[in-house]
This record gives sequence, C-alpha cells and structure tokens, in this order.
Amino acid sequence: MSTPKGREIIISALKFNPRSAVSKPHFVDYKLEETPGMTLFIALTKIREEYDADLSFDFVCRAGICGSCGMVVNGKPALACRTLIANYPEGKLTLMPMPAFELIKDLSVNTGKWMDAMSKRVESWIHSNEEVDIAKMEERIDPDIADQTFELDRCIECGICVASCGTKLMRPDFVGPVGLNRVARFEVDPHDNRTHEDYYELIGDDDGIFGCMSLLACEDHCPKHLPLQNKIAYLRRKLVALR
Repeated sequence: MSTPKGREIIISALKFNPRSAVSKPHFVDYKLEETPGMTLFIALTKIREEYDADLSFDFVCRAGICGSCGMVVNGKPALACRTLIANYPEGKLTLMPMPAFELIKDLSVNTGKWMDAMSKRVESWIHSNEEVDIAKMEERIDPDIADQTFELDRCIECGICVASCGTKLMRPDFVGPVGLNRVARFEVDPHDNRTHEDYYELIGDDDGIFGCMSLLACEDHCPKHLPLQNKIAYLRRKLVALR
C-alpha cells in the first residue's frame, strides 16, 4: 500500500550576502513536498541539503530553547523550529531576516552582538557590596520572589521581541523589550542593591522605558510567552515619578 503524497509547498527565501560586492537582495522559491509534522526548520534543512547548499540560516537546538533560528515568516517574526508548515494552509511561506540586527547572510543575523551590547548597557549583573563566598549557602529568598525572577530568566534572547518592536524600528538606540525585561529581572531580585534612581539612570529616557508605545507585538510574538508588557508597565509606573 502506497503512502499518500503530501502537498507541494513553496518556501520563498530572501538571499543576500552584504559582504559580496556583486550580491543583490532577491527571493528564491523552493518547491518541496510537505511531510507529516514538518516544521520550517525541517523544510529549510531539506532545502539546504538537497537544493541549495548556499542558503544561510541559524540553528542549534531544534527545540525552541536556544533561540537561534528566529526569522520573519510571512511578515511575522518566529522561531523556525516552532513553526509548523501545516499552520499555513495556503502552502507558501515567505522568509526574511529579522530587522534591527546586523545581517550576516540570507536569513542569518547577528543577534549575539546586539545582545552583548544590550547586556552591558543595562549592566546585566548583580550589583552588591557583599563578597560572595561560594563555600556558603546562598541567602534564602521568598519563594514567590524566586518564581518571579525565574519567570523573567526564561528569556532565550532570540531577538523576536526586538524584531517585532515598532519603537525599535523607529529608534535604533531603543533598548528593546528584551533589555527592559532584563532590568525588570534584576529589579525583582533581592540580591541586587540598585535603587529605582539607579535604574532611571539606565533606562529613564525615550530610548528606554518611556519609548515603549505598548503596541503589544513583543508579547504577542514571544515564543516563551513572557509577561513583557506587564513588566514594562510596572517599571514605567515606578520610574515615572522620578522624571
């Protein structure tokens, strides 16, 4: 008994190498057969292995944990490994690299460079005058506070919230939802001794907490479903009194 043939799908991917003097941005269509449970990651891997070894995109874990495979799918940022082809009944997916990040090639962007600069900008480490003694048990904190910290720590720095952010696209220096989420994570953590005045110095301007237009796209597209807008609104209420 023969296996039913899957439908034909079309993956239209932007190709461009900014380091090549002769390369120009253009779309290339790839036709392939959909298989049961096929994700965009699987489709792209098949394309690179069987049709176009030159196609560039990023991946590591295939499980929505590393955040490497972010790209724009039919106009919306998403993780390729979490994108089911079956959810696109028209059978055509148009792929572009995420905006706001340096383009490496085709669908590959340098999120790491941007995230490193953001981390330094918001001083993403515990600020405390106490010396750490690794031989001793860490100071206990309230379980509810620990849960709040761990919730915000689930961010995988995929860059999808940044690519979704209207403010970021208009303001290149905007710290982005992921940067504001990082500040919120340390504001909650009782190990950090910084005051609201300290956080105001970091993000108390239109390139920080007051630049957010609350369009909700960051939270709508976050693959980890983080409460980004709630935390941004919380920080804004805390810091607006200092303006």
